[in-house]
Amino acid sequence: MVDGVLFVCHANMCRSPMAEFIARRLLGDLPVTVTSAGTDAVDGAAMHPYAVEVAAGPGADPAAFRTRRLRPVHLTRATLVLTATRRQRSVCTALAPAALPRTFTLRQFARLAAAAATPEPAEATGPAVPPEDSPLRAAVAAAVRVRGRLQPAAPDADDLRDPIGGRPADFRRCAEEIERSIRPVLALIGTAG
Repeated sequence: MVDGVLFVCHANMCRSPMAEFIARRLLGDLPVTVTSAGTDAVDGAAMHPYAVEVAAGPGADPAAFRTRRLRPVHLTRATLVLTATRRQRSVCTALAPAALPRTFTLRQFARLAAAAATPEPAEATGPAVPPEDSPLRAAVAAAVRVRGRLQPAAPDADDLRDPIGGRPADFRRCAEEIERSIRPVLALIGTAG
């Protein structure tokens, strides 16, 4: 079974598809599938034109992207679920409670990944944990282990601002924030695997 990352936002037209395309580019060498969905999406709509501009790149065809509504099966199949906001994280865990341990906001998981990638003294980490069967699963397990070591962030620090209604520059800023948040995840996958 191939590991998968699922990005979730509201309509699956801006943040989650941009994250999907950015993550595919950054995680391209890993055996990981990357998909997206929206808690309130209408199946089959096109990506926002400004998001298409941001997501375009070598080998990427965001113009062919179509939205999909989040369903419980998407959550149960994903190894890691990354949402744009705390509200969407709550919707995900309500739809599939079993996904709770591997569901985070993107910005929350980036903080956990950065902390998990920092080596701790042996006595602070506790007993040895058996290795996971994949780099992504190992990264998720490492992030979960550090969750209790970090101070809670301000509530809005976990939410990724929605660029809808904005200009192309707002979409670029959102994409830059997405990429900044994915980079620690990529680094953790490299060290955890």
